[in-house]
Amino acid sequence: MTYGGDDRGRPMPPQRPPSGRPRRHQPAQMMPLPGRGSSPYDERTRPMGPRGDERPAGPPPRRPGPPPGRPMDDARPPRRRKRWGFGKVLLTLLTVFVVFLAGVWVYLEFSINRVDALADYSGRPVAAEGTNWLIVGSDSRDGLTPEEQEKLVTGSGNEAGGKRTDTIMVAHVPANSTKPTLLSLPRDSQVAIPGHGKNKINSAFAIGGPTLLAQTVEGATGLRIDHYAEIGFGGFAKIVDAIGGVHMCVEKPMEDTMTGIKIEPGCQDLQGPQALGFVRMRHSAATPRSDLDRVANQRKFIGALVSEIGSPGTLLNPFSLFPLLSTAPDALTMDTGDHVHNLVGLALAMRGISSGGVVTTTVPVTNGSAENWDKTKSKLLFDALKNDTEVPDSVILS
Repeated sequence: MTYGGDDRGRPMPPQRPPSGRPRRHQPAQMMPLPGRGSSPYDERTRPMGPRGDERPAGPPPRRPGPPPGRPMDDARPPRRRKRWGFGKVLLTLLTVFVVFLAGVWVYLEFSINRVDALADYSGRPVAAEGTNWLIVGSDSRDGLTPEEQEKLVTGSGNEAGGKRTDTIMVAHVPANSTKPTLLSLPRDSQVAIPGHGKNKINSAFAIGGPTLLAQTVEGATGLRIDHYAEIGFGGFAKIVDAIGGVHMCVEKPMEDTMTGIKIEPGCQDLQGPQALGFVRMRHSAATPRSDLDRVANQRKFIGALVSEIGSPGTLLNPFSLFPLLSTAPDALTMDTGDHVHNLVGLALAMRGISSGGVVTTTVPVTNGSAENWDKTKSKLLFDALKNDTEVPDSVILS
């Protein structure tokens, strides 16, 4: 191999590296074509200006944004709203209903009037089978204006001779499958009143209030009273009006010669004043047995009242339910140891009065005046209640 130049055509020997190894030629690197990739010199070189000066690096390219005046979120696709299924709607309604019931429960628990009616004393009857309620309808005019007294035909407190009871009942709720019993105690019954000799049973309430009345009833019947409930004239009428009246079928025309209250025969909705007159009436041709007919009418009305309150037409109708809830706490008085769930249990047990699911009777008496009890039959009746056994037909007085 010959080279032109100063060697004058003389052959030049190949040069070797100092190590003695042949030199490797670095492969030629080709510049990338536009659009075909990056060059290793891209990181080391920068574009030159027209005069060879370096150009400053420009800002990174901006992403396309939303039009001016519109937020960034609008540029995103709208999210689909989750639709509520039937199960979720049902669960929500159930939750609202449970919260409503809890609120009503708490409201009643802390709003109902309380009285210490069931005090302990020496010789008190021991607890037996089932549960016994003492239910009292007071003729108290407390809280009634003169106009309300005139509307309800209650008479004045002075004329009535003080606070007494027009209604005294024992409701027995058995602990087995035996029918519940609603027992009336005629208010003129002559019984022993602790510390006050023998007198009409309703005078115990006038002398010593609920506590003495409960003790008197326990001594006369031998039954231990577990719960106490009391309602007055005004409260009774307001509860009836709150639910829009109570449907009753009156067989004969009723006109009380003492109060002047008149009730026409036939099926009708008795409003507050009429309902109060119906459960109090005994001086009428329609009540020839006087107090015995009156207590029988009271049991009939209580059965219709409980059925009306527990009906869907009342519980699901806000125009009946809310007036009832606002009226009941002021109308009702319970013992300090009683609670709303006790009252609910009583109402459930008494629902069958109208349909015959509850035994309704009066304490057996010796005559129509209802002053003296038949001792033999009365004992059979009270023993049946103590032992949760069927009440014998021979002692039932309707």
